[in-house]
Amino acid sequence: MSGANEVVLYQQLAAHNGKKIGVATLNSEKSLNALSLPMVESLLPQLQAWQADNSISMVVLQGAGDKAFCAGGDIRDLYKAMLDKPGEYAPYVEEFFTKEYTLDYLIHTFGKPVLVWGNGIVMGGGLGLMAGASHRVVTATSRIAMPEMAIGLYPDVGASWFLNRMPAGCGLFLGLTGASINAADAKFIGLADHFLLHERKEALLEKLLSINWGETIALNHQKLSDLLRSEEEQCRTQMPLSNIRPHQSAIEALAKHDSLQSVIAAVNAMPGEDKWLQKAKESLAYGSPITAHIVFELLKLGQSKILADSFRLELGLSVQCGKLGEFTEGVRALLMDKDLQPKWQYKTVDEVPQPVIDELFRSPWAANEHPLRELGQLDN
Repeated sequence: MSGANEVVLYQQLAAHNGKKIGVATLNSEKSLNALSLPMVESLLPQLQAWQADNSISMVVLQGAGDKAFCAGGDIRDLYKAMLDKPGEYAPYVEEFFTKEYTLDYLIHTFGKPVLVWGNGIVMGGGLGLMAGASHRVVTATSRIAMPEMAIGLYPDVGASWFLNRMPAGCGLFLGLTGASINAADAKFIGLADHFLLHERKEALLEKLLSINWGETIALNHQKLSDLLRSEEEQCRTQMPLSNIRPHQSAIEALAKHDSLQSVIAAVNAMPGEDKWLQKAKESLAYGSPITAHIVFELLKLGQSKILADSFRLELGLSVQCGKLGEFTEGVRALLMDKDLQPKWQYKTVDEVPQPVIDELFRSPWAANEHPLRELGQLDN
């Protein structure tokens, strides 16, 4: 185990047949394991080393403590960088997102089994780590969300890829409202694979060590899936009820609208008095009108992009958002001054000029100079 002060702790557990399991623990319990640049810079080379090490059969990624896997990106340093260079490109913004998306892409394309223990809060950057894992576990306390509307950013970390692959309307609804979903919802929309109880995690790790791991990656995936399925059978009755299912037909209908204005009107007209829906509507009203346009454009792109292109598109968008100022103001209002009174650049989605959105979607780099230009070159 690495030192207790490290931002990520690493263990290599010996399985019974001499193979090993790599365990990485995000180690910032006070910040709910918010994903910082030092964490990303630590994880990237370690995961690459485990990917290349034939003695490592699988990887487990978890968060310290019982409250959160990862509550999102640690955006305080991003905020300072944007404040220092208002209306300009901040090099730190480009560096943070370039490295974060490179890590997310590595998890998506890892090959060996990667089990993410998505207990407690999993938001934003935490979902970026979890979404691409081969085996995503949620628990009774899992609370998953992409709440970037509230800070004037947009659902990134590969969300332009995975929001487009959810059941009809779900990606649009969750992107626009930042609604928090539970374990049942996560399984329904394809963001999780298995439901287990958090208190059974240590017992599960013990069982992982007794698996007869082999050289064939596909068989190792199957062995892990079989174990998780059999564990899930014993927990199934304790899975929470889905928030999405009662509203499924109204959410599905959102995909049929051809303008952002009509989608927003449809969300606000959705029937139901439950707290979950009311909170979703309130979050939509609070969020940035510019972000709403970004979400709508991303969902219009559909499933046409390959994964690497999705991350390239998002990096350009994120850097442009850092320059625009809406992101800075959103972070100020929600996390810094906490006055919850963001002064968005436009009061409504109707007021946002199309050229503003076009500029956000314009890549700041020529294709051969893009920081993520080599992503996917070897595995397409």
